[in-house]
Amino acid sequence: MSEVKFYSGESVPLEMHKVRIVQKLHLVPIEQRHAAITEAGNNTFLLKNRDIFLDMLTDSGVNAMSDRQQAAMMVADDSYAGSETFYRLEAKIREIFGTRYFLPAHQGRACENLLSQVLVRPGTIVPTNYHFTTTKAHITLNGGTVEEIFTSDALEVTSDKPFKGDMDLEKLRALIAEQGAERIAFVRCEAGTNLIGGQPVSLQNMRDVGRICREHGILAVLDASLLADNLYFNKIREPECREMSLREITRAVADQYDLIYFSARKLGCARGGGICMNSEDLYKTIREKITLYEGFLTYGGMSVREIEAITVGLEETMDMDMVSQGPQFIRFMVEELARKGVPVITPPGGLGCHIDARAFLSHVPQTEYPAGALGSALYLVGGVRGMERGTLSEQRNPDGSEKLADMELLRLALPRRVFTMSQVKYAVDRIVWLYENRHLVGGLRFVEEPSILRFFFGRLVPTSDWQEALVAKFRADLGDSL
Repeated sequence: MSEVKFYSGESVPLEMHKVRIVQKLHLVPIEQRHAAITEAGNNTFLLKNRDIFLDMLTDSGVNAMSDRQQAAMMVADDSYAGSETFYRLEAKIREIFGTRYFLPAHQGRACENLLSQVLVRPGTIVPTNYHFTTTKAHITLNGGTVEEIFTSDALEVTSDKPFKGDMDLEKLRALIAEQGAERIAFVRCEAGTNLIGGQPVSLQNMRDVGRICREHGILAVLDASLLADNLYFNKIREPECREMSLREITRAVADQYDLIYFSARKLGCARGGGICMNSEDLYKTIREKITLYEGFLTYGGMSVREIEAITVGLEETMDMDMVSQGPQFIRFMVEELARKGVPVITPPGGLGCHIDARAFLSHVPQTEYPAGALGSALYLVGGVRGMERGTLSEQRNPDGSEKLADMELLRLALPRRVFTMSQVKYAVDRIVWLYENRHLVGGLRFVEEPSILRFFFGRLVPTSDWQEALVAKFRADLGDSL
């Protein structure tokens, strides 16, 4: 990655790509957005794309593909079994991660399901630096429990700590001593952490965790879905990694784990996933589940065209110009919002810009889902779709009470090579306006609440007429602007 300075002194990310295919966007009037979010039950997942201007819900499956990925899809070997396309991906996995065995799956969630079925038993424990919603659900459904052993600074909103995703080594040792190694199904590291602001994990911490696992004969597992951003942060924030290539950092990371799984909807910028390992016994055990739940061993529920795109995408992940674009755009957005007083997670992480909804809407109690309310409000005033990452994303306790989240975040994902700088500046502008009018925003309550993963398709209503008041203030301040 080359350092480019502007003579004007301005500091903005410089895209190291050009746009060759475009998709038309729609910015509908605020009154139409009000109707759309009402119809969607104030759940941004249930909005129709036709009503969205900037879709910052996720980077999963919506990163822009490169010209080389598109070209590779045209040479796919469309065979049910024994496809050469699969063997090209398998060879690339072995080259990058250094693992002997690879099993394909249709996405990361499928990998979580397979691993939980094979490794988790009733009464077992999965220590992790921080949970992810679907991962925790799969572990719980198979009778296990998740123990989060994040460091003391992980939940600090404003911080200069470079690796807030690190695992607390003393907590890990204490947990093993207290529960016994035999009760630990596996130790899971997520690099970087999704639910606490895309915060990365240091290579040194991975080495330390790997050493502890080996000492006690415990399986070490890496969720590498967000590894591309993590590699960028390893390279620029960790002194040891500054002189290493991305390939060298990737191999050093992979060497610390017995098993690696990933969503290629994130890592590789296509649609699929996979599980990598060196243990032949573990490979054979999981292999039986692949054919039962996913498909044959050489496609695993994926289109072979997507497999070709993943192969190229993984190679492109070894390019610093490619992996730097997302974090640089995120940093710009975070710093612009912070400069204007909007509470955001710092230091800027990967995946997206994370707004601290608890501070943004300090008058809204967690039981009224401030992060969900903020997501609804931002869509209303800007046509920008984000994702709630707070109490609404948790599941209720067995007694029916709310499990209050550690953090209330509105995640604004910045998929790679998708948005322009003017679109990011527009989002910042609408967020700042909303922050200045935050007193108008109220809470939400459920009217349709699924028992599992309720944030995906539950429906809510405002606790007052705050949305109508917000629309009126928008019109008063911005006139006939969309």
